[in-house]
Amino acid sequence: MVAASSRLKARRTPSRSRSAAKAGPGTLATYQAKRDFSITSEPKAKRAKSQGNRFVVQKHDARRLHYDLRLELDGVLKSWAVTRGPSLVPGEKRLSVHTEDHPLKYIDFEGVIPAGQYGGGTMIVWDQGRWIPEGDPHADYARGRLTFTLEGERLKGKWHLVRTRGKPGERNEQWLLLKSDDEAARTSDDPDILEEETTSLKSGRTIEELAAQGDIRVDHAAREKVARSKSGKSRRPSKVNGAKKGILPAFVEPALAQLVESAPKGGNWLHEIKLDGYRMQARIDGGEVKLLTRKGLDWTAKFKPIANVLKELKIPSALFDGEIVVEDEAGVSSFSALQQELKGGKGERFVYYVFDLLYLDGEDLRKATLADRKAALRLLFDDLPQGGVIRFSDHLEEDGATLVRHACRMGLEGIISKRADQPYRSGRGDDWVKSKCTQRQELVIAGYLPSSAIKKAVGSLVLGVYDAGKLIPVGRVGTGFTAEVAGSLYKALSSMEIKASPFASKLPSAATRGVKWVRPELVAELEFRGWTHDGMLRQGSFQGLREDKDAREVVRETVGHASQVASPMATIPEDAYLTHPDRVLWEDEGITKLGLAEFYTEIADWILPHIVNRPLSLLRCPGGSQKECFFQKHAWAGLDEDLIQRVRVGEDEAVAIQDLSGLLALVQAGVLEIHPWGSTLKNPEKPDRLVFDLDPGEGVGWDAVVQGANDVRDCLQDLDLVSFVKTSGGKGLHVVVPLHPKASWDEAKAFAAGVAAAMTKASPSLYTDTMAKRARTGRIFIDYLRNGRGATAVAAYSTRARAGAPVSTPVAWEELSTIRSGNQYRISNLAGRLPHLQNDPWSEFGNIDQVVPKTKRRR
Repeated sequence: MVAASSRLKARRTPSRSRSAAKAGPGTLATYQAKRDFSITSEPKAKRAKSQGNRFVVQKHDARRLHYDLRLELDGVLKSWAVTRGPSLVPGEKRLSVHTEDHPLKYIDFEGVIPAGQYGGGTMIVWDQGRWIPEGDPHADYARGRLTFTLEGERLKGKWHLVRTRGKPGERNEQWLLLKSDDEAARTSDDPDILEEETTSLKSGRTIEELAAQGDIRVDHAAREKVARSKSGKSRRPSKVNGAKKGILPAFVEPALAQLVESAPKGGNWLHEIKLDGYRMQARIDGGEVKLLTRKGLDWTAKFKPIANVLKELKIPSALFDGEIVVEDEAGVSSFSALQQELKGGKGERFVYYVFDLLYLDGEDLRKATLADRKAALRLLFDDLPQGGVIRFSDHLEEDGATLVRHACRMGLEGIISKRADQPYRSGRGDDWVKSKCTQRQELVIAGYLPSSAIKKAVGSLVLGVYDAGKLIPVGRVGTGFTAEVAGSLYKALSSMEIKASPFASKLPSAATRGVKWVRPELVAELEFRGWTHDGMLRQGSFQGLREDKDAREVVRETVGHASQVASPMATIPEDAYLTHPDRVLWEDEGITKLGLAEFYTEIADWILPHIVNRPLSLLRCPGGSQKECFFQKHAWAGLDEDLIQRVRVGEDEAVAIQDLSGLLALVQAGVLEIHPWGSTLKNPEKPDRLVFDLDPGEGVGWDAVVQGANDVRDCLQDLDLVSFVKTSGGKGLHVVVPLHPKASWDEAKAFAAGVAAAMTKASPSLYTDTMAKRARTGRIFIDYLRNGRGATAVAAYSTRARAGAPVSTPVAWEELSTIRSGNQYRISNLAGRLPHLQNDPWSEFGNIDQVVPKTKRRR
C-alpha cells in the first residue's frame, strides 16, 4: 500500500521474535524467487555452514549506483543496500534498505547481472573482512540496533546499523548506517573514501572497466533479446496478459475514483493509501520525459527534479500514472507542503508515487488487469532505492473497512480501492473508489473578504460549486491561509474583481456584506467537516489552489446515493467572543484563532476531562506561534472572570476553567498550550497522576523513544501500576500514571525519581535521569521533574506552539508500532482520527484505583 502500508502491517505484527529476526525481511527463498539462474551467474540459494563473522561491501551499478553491505549471520548474508555508500564521517547517516538474505557464496561474487534480471548491472567486491558484533547480534538485530566493529581492507572501526520507522509506500525495512567517532573516522573536510577507493579488491578493475569487458553497454532491448535467447523466457515486464502492440499515446485521460461511504469488501480489491498531491502521468519516449496533469497540461518544468530522475531509469518508452507529493516528517503527504515546495523550494522534497503502468516498450497495457499491470510495474521498479524520488505505490489486499479505519486512526486522508481484475478505464467509474477520513473537495472562489488583521491580505473566501451549469453558494472559509498565501490570494483576486455576485441566485444582505466579488475562475481545495442541512460548509480549511482543475467542472462531490446531511456537530457557544478571528496563530499551517476555536469545540468531550477544575499554566502567544510567547501562571488584566476563574492553591494564585466556554476564552487570550497541574482544585496537594516525559537527546531515533516508553511501562507493571501513553506533540512520548490522590507531592516526585534512576542504572547507554545537556546526547532523558508541586506537563489533546500545529494525543499501547513521531497528530488530522477509534485509548484512565507504592516495595 502507498503511504504507510508498512505501518498498517505493523499493527498486526507489532513485535519481532528471534526466529523472525533470523528470517529477516526476505529469506533465501525470496532470493531464489527473484532470480533466473539459467541467465544470471549469481550463486544459487543455499544455506551453508557459517565460517565466521565475515562481511562484504559490493559496489553495484544497477538502475542506480549503490553499495551492498552484507554481514554473515546464521549461514546467510544479511544484506542492506546503502544508497549513497558508507561514510567515515561520524554521525553522517546513510540510508540502508534491508533486502533479502543472500547465500554465503555471494561474498565473493563479482560480475555482470544481465539486463531484465533483478539487480541487473555491474557489481564488484569493494571491501571484505570480518565484522565483530557487540553483544548478542540476534537480539540486537531483532530490536533493530546493531553495533559492530569492521576489520576490512577499507572500512574499519566501530559502526551502527539502526532500523527506522520507515516512510509511506516502503516495502522493505529502512535502516541507517553510521560511523562511530574513533581512530578510523574522518572529518567532513577529509577525502571521501568512496572517491579514493574505486576498484575491486579481487580484480583491481573499476566498475566501468568490468562493465565494458562484460559488454553491458549495449542497449536495453538488445540485452533483453540476448537474455530471451538464452532462457526462452524473460523477467522483463513486457510480457503481460492482455498487452497489445501499439504506439505510445500522447496522453491518456486518467481513471478517476468515485467517492463511497464505506470501503468495499471482498478479495478482488487492491487498496492503496490516498495521496494528497498532483495527479501526474509520466510519458517517457527515448530520452524525452514529459509530466502531464490530469488535463494533459505539460508541467515538466514545474517538476524538473522528477523528470531528471525518470530519465535515469534508462527505459526506452513508458507511460506511468501516479501522483507527485511532498511528505511531512511523519511520512504523510501534504498538499499545502507541496505548494510551498513549488513556490519557494528547489524541488528536493518531491516524491513521485507510481501506481499504474499504461504502456511499456512498444506495448499498450491498458487492457491488462490491474493486478498484472501492478506486477509488471513492481518488477520494473524492483531495483530502485527504497525511499527515493521515484517509488512504487504498494497496496494491500485485505478488508477495506479495516484498512480505512487504521488509516484514519493514523491521521491519513483515506484509501483508494481498485478492482484487481479490471482493465484501465478512463474517467470516473466504479472500478476505482475512494473512502475518506475527512471530507475534501475542490470549490470555486466567487469572492473574498479582506483580512481584519493584515493589510492587503485575504481574511476569508466565498465559495461555490456548479449545479446544472449554475454557480451556487456553499459558504465561506477563513482558516488555512499562511500570511504569504493570504497576501498572494489578495493580489490575485483583487485583479479579478467584478461588480456583481457571480452566483445564479440573489443572496441575503448579511451574506454579501463586505464581500469583494471576483470572476469565478480559481479553484480552491478545501478540507471540511461536513455539510449543514442547507448545503453549507462546516468548519472548512483552505488547503491550496488547484491549478490543474477547471472551475466549470467543480460540482458537489456526493457519496453514491447517500444523504449529504452531516451528522450533528458541536457548534461554538454563543457566549464565545473572538476578536480578530482571522488572526493567524500557526503561520506555517495558516490556522487562525477561529480555526483553533472550531477545533477545540469539535474535540471538547475529549480534552475537557483533562483540564477542567485544575490549576493551569498557559503558554500564551497573542501574535501567533512564531511571535513572542510566554508562560502565564496567574490571572492577568482583562481576564474574563465569568469564564476563566482566579483560584488560590495554598498561597499561590492560578487560573482554572470549568467548561468549553472557558476553553474558548483561553483561545481568545492567545493560549496555544494548556499545562494542567497533576492535581485537582478539590484536592490540590495530592496528585492524581504522574507523568514520565521521554525526551530524546541528539542522535536518538524514534524507535528508541518507543522502546523507552515500553520500558517505562514494564517497569511500572512490575510495581503493579497501570500506565497510559500519549504523544507529546514534540519529539517524545509521555507515560502517564493515574493515581488515587493519597500521596503528597514530595512522595510522588520521589517515587518518579526512583523509577528514572532505576532505568538509568539498568541501561546507562540508553537512559539518563540527569537534565544536563551533555548527559543527554545519544540518550533519552526520563524527565520525572514534571511531578513536583506546581510543575506541569502539556495536557492530553492540547495543541503545541510548534510548527505544524501538533497536538499531544493519547494513543493505545499497541498503536506505538505504527506511530512515527511525537508530532504525528495535528489540528489538521486529529479530527479524522477520533471518529474511527473503536475505543477511547484512555477510556479506563479515570477508573484506575492505585496508589504510589510504599518505600519498601519500591526497593
